[in-house]
Amino acid sequence: MNLATLIDDHPAESIALISRGKPTDYGSLRDQVARFRTGLIGLGLEPGDRVAILAGNNRYFVVSYLAALSAGLVAVPLNPTNPAAAMVGELRTVGARAVVVGPSGRAVFSGLDRASIPTVEHVIGAGYVPDGGSSIEELSTEIGAPVVDRDPDDPAVLIFTSGTAGAPRAAVLTHRNLLVNIRQTLATGGEPTNSSDVLLAVLPLFHIFGLNVVLGVGLHVGATVLLVERFDPVSALEAVEKHKVTTILGPPTMWAAWAGVPGVDPSVMSSVRVAVSGAAKLPVEVAQAIEAKFGLHLEEGYGLTEASPVVASPRGTDAPPGSIGIPVPGLELRLVDSEGHDVLVGDAGEVWVRGPNVFAGYWDDPEATAAVLTEDGWLRTGDVAVVDDDGYLFLVDRAKDLIIVSGFNVYPAEVEAVLADHPAIAASAVVGVPHPYTGEAVKAYVVARPGIPIEEEDVIAFCAERLPGYKCPSKVWFVDDIPRGLTGKTLRFALREQEGG
Repeated sequence: MNLATLIDDHPAESIALISRGKPTDYGSLRDQVARFRTGLIGLGLEPGDRVAILAGNNRYFVVSYLAALSAGLVAVPLNPTNPAAAMVGELRTVGARAVVVGPSGRAVFSGLDRASIPTVEHVIGAGYVPDGGSSIEELSTEIGAPVVDRDPDDPAVLIFTSGTAGAPRAAVLTHRNLLVNIRQTLATGGEPTNSSDVLLAVLPLFHIFGLNVVLGVGLHVGATVLLVERFDPVSALEAVEKHKVTTILGPPTMWAAWAGVPGVDPSVMSSVRVAVSGAAKLPVEVAQAIEAKFGLHLEEGYGLTEASPVVASPRGTDAPPGSIGIPVPGLELRLVDSEGHDVLVGDAGEVWVRGPNVFAGYWDDPEATAAVLTEDGWLRTGDVAVVDDDGYLFLVDRAKDLIIVSGFNVYPAEVEAVLADHPAIAASAVVGVPHPYTGEAVKAYVVARPGIPIEEEDVIAFCAERLPGYKCPSKVWFVDDIPRGLTGKTLRFALREQEGG
């Protein structure tokens, strides 16, 4: 099998993508993918080699992604706006042999020290010719290489996530994982996505929600995917109206932004029949505001990268407000206590899931894999939920210290490790605090070294040079000490109590 064949059976004249205002039909998409696949294989890349993709939500990303998969390669979508240090670290971790660089990743990648990423042999520019490399167009002159057959359990994609195991790691998602979760998503209740739908792809495609639930589902059914590279609330609404978008999936931040746009005619969303929030907890007031403003019933799903990603959905059910619904078909779900025993109905427990959509583990990291996957295949999500008498799930907490900013995972230890390198910082602790637009924000408590001047702006700028923006503290408080337990472990709960949460 090969996940890339999901585009093969759709009518050639049907529109697959709209990117930068220009449509690409399925016939043209298949041709572009076949040509670039031939070019990738012509470079000497072999099945299992990793190809990183540094591109925004545009046609270049989609063609590169499908071409890499169809050549038997492992696609590694990366955030094209990552700081250089993070980008180098991720490329080294996966041992990428080739990198496709789109316009949004060009500036950062061109400034990298290529000697620091010795595995990268080929740099391919999307729409331009990079120094010492080739363009997609130059490599896409011939068609000849057939789709490479892969075992269902062969890796298809590596997605970097803090996941349930702390520091960023590359989650291994197989061809089977991704295809099964596409089918699970389509099998949830309600009218499924179909070929007449137009899906808004505003979620970044380097995030599993955007990659598989929007792009993967859309292409699988032969729908049209409207690619949006940069989210602006007003222009996005204009695009929804212009292209008669029917399906919108996105994080609470997107919905909150739309709820706050003044003077909007509700008819701009008259074509929308499916509205789903995911990637972070949806505030009830945001769902209420969207319904009041646009007449849309906004549903909340739940998933995580390690589950490819959808775990639960309220679609087609009578799930009450605030519920994430029920598990998707074919997925086992348990709520367990600290000893691994099932909890009683109404009691909180950690969410454990098992099924064919659960990932194969973290790339080259058996220790981290063993920490989240039991020997009999249960994934410990780190999230805490309760189930009511009707079987509907409600998320109530997280079992670990994970902070979720606009749907992206941030672990305090990762930010604290960066803060520890600052010469003026003696100690630090990081917690998540509520934020009206991003769900949560990163807040750092810092103990300054005596005699060395330091300001809040210095700390934030220091982090911005070493971390993606969503991981950087947005607020820094200087304190005399960090609360710690007898073993020296930071007592984050004490800091959260100061925040009132």
